[in-house]
Amino acid sequence: MDFDFDMGARPVVIPRGYRFKAAVDAEGIVAKFGFVGSGRQVGEYAVVDGVNEHGFGAATLYLVESKYNEGPVAGKQNLASYEMVPYLLGNYTTVAELRDHLDDINIVAVANAFMGNIVVPLHWIVADDTGDCAVLEQTGAGLELFDNPVGVMTNSPDFGWHLQNLKNYPQLQPTQAPARKYGTLNVHGFGAGTGAVGLPGDYTSVSRFVRMAFMREVGEKVSGQANAVNTISHLMNSVDIPRGAKLMDNLSADYSQYRAYCSLSDRTYFLQPYDDQTITRVQLTEDLLNADAPTEFAVQHQQQFVSVN
Repeated sequence: MDFDFDMGARPVVIPRGYRFKAAVDAEGIVAKFGFVGSGRQVGEYAVVDGVNEHGFGAATLYLVESKYNEGPVAGKQNLASYEMVPYLLGNYTTVAELRDHLDDINIVAVANAFMGNIVVPLHWIVADDTGDCAVLEQTGAGLELFDNPVGVMTNSPDFGWHLQNLKNYPQLQPTQAPARKYGTLNVHGFGAGTGAVGLPGDYTSVSRFVRMAFMREVGEKVSGQANAVNTISHLMNSVDIPRGAKLMDNLSADYSQYRAYCSLSDRTYFLQPYDDQTITRVQLTEDLLNADAPTEFAVQHQQQFVSVN
């Protein structure tokens, strides 16, 4: 989650049957299923990522090319863009189920006061515990769900553009680049890592997509929840934005406020904040799912050190 102002997010569990106040639909949004994710109460709980009790996960990313409808449509679930994650996690069990019910959803161009009264341009990555992964976008041709063969998504441009851009990088490899002759000169690389020369290292969403697609493909495959979270954390280090490295037009620092990991197989959410690398772990339980109200969990914001004598 990269922003230039503090989002104040923390892990929150939304129980089964919780009714969200909605910007368009007077009846609100009912979450049939409970879920855990990162959220904040701003009049209503705003949740931007998470996993539900059925192992279905979703996360929000920016897409400036988004084009939403001007008004509600009778017979559909009418949603503001920022309400999509609570709706998806609260009502779907698999990506396949979402594919079958895509026509039930209408995204309306509604401004969000917390975000400065703008229509927040978003798209979403969704996945389930079968390994099915897809990207949800609306850019003018209606709401579309695209299969995601690389399992990665970042911000703009649209998903199809990112996939096409990967064609610029088929030469990337984790092994050492082979020697090459230039005339009569036989040239060897400087050593291990030369196979990845050309991997983009800046903080644009375009470069981060390529970098994470490469890291995900070549990174060590491990088993077990602890090993998986540890490995993913190391992979995410390659796209983490420290304060000061990426400045907005007004010179405010856009930085990685937190990193979140979802274990879809056992319905567990992990949040790792910028100011403290300690990971907070929340697993869905029947008590949390059947609670009368959402449950919030505090996160650490002070780095702890262990002294070794």
